[in-house]
Amino acid sequence: MRTLWQAIGSEWTKLWSVRSTWWCLAGAAALMVVTALTLGGASATDALREGRTGARVTASEPVVSATSFVQFALVALAMLAITSEYSSGSIRATLQATPARGVVLAAKALVVAPVMAVAGVLSGAVATVVVQVVLSGALFGGLVVSPIGEVVPDLLGVGAFFALVSVMTLGVGVAVRSAAGTLTVVFMLLMGLPLMLLMTGSQAALDASLRMPTFAGLAFMGSTDNLAGGPMPYSAGEGLAWLLAWTAAALAAGHAVLRRRDA
Repeated sequence: MRTLWQAIGSEWTKLWSVRSTWWCLAGAAALMVVTALTLGGASATDALREGRTGARVTASEPVVSATSFVQFALVALAMLAITSEYSSGSIRATLQATPARGVVLAAKALVVAPVMAVAGVLSGAVATVVVQVVLSGALFGGLVVSPIGEVVPDLLGVGAFFALVSVMTLGVGVAVRSAAGTLTVVFMLLMGLPLMLLMTGSQAALDASLRMPTFAGLAFMGSTDNLAGGPMPYSAGEGLAWLLAWTAAALAAGHAVLRRRDA
C-alpha cells in the first residue's frame, strides 16, 4: 500500500508539472461552454420555431450532449499521461522507481480518474450557468430552466463519464505506447467505428454501435439528444455497465502489454 501511495504522489506531481495539463483542461472547459451554448440555443430555437411554447430545456441537457465532442480534449490529456513517458524514455525511470508494473498503472489511473471527474463537473457547471444566463432571456422564449434536482445528477454523470473514458484511454495508451496510435484507436472506439456501424443500416450493426463507449456514456447520462437520432434502447444502468466493461477491457490490455514488454 505504501508503494502505491508513493507512486500516486509521483504521478500527481508529473501530471501537474507540465503545461499541457493546464492547456488541455482549459481547452476542455472552453469547448464545453461553446458547444453546450450552441446545442442549447439550437434546442430552444427549434422549440420556438415549432410553436412548442410550453417546452422546457434544462440548462444541463446541452452540457450532457456536448460530452460527445468535449471528451477528446480530456482524451488528449489522459493519453499524454503515459505516451509522453514512452516518447521521452522517462518510462524507464518510472519503472525503476516502481518495479511492480501493475502498481504503476493503478497509480496513473487513480490520478487521472479523479482529475477528469472534477474537470467534467466543474466545466459542466460553468457551461450550465452560461447556458442559463444567455438562453433564459426573451430572445429564446425563456424556455431554459435549471432545476437543481436535474442539474446535479447530470453534472455528476458528466464527471463519471469523463473519468471512465480517460481511464480507458490510459489503458489503450499503455498498450499502444505511441500518441498517434493511441489517439487513432481511441477515436475509432469513441466516434469512428460507431458512426461507421450506424451508416451500414443493419440492425445488428446499430445494436453494436449503441453499446460502444460514447453511446453507452450518453445512455448512462440519460441524454435525450444523441447521435443515434433518438433515446437509447436500454437503461442508464446498462449504459454504465457497458462503459465499465470497455474501460476494464482497455486496462486489462494495457496491463498485459506492460507486464510482457520491455520499456
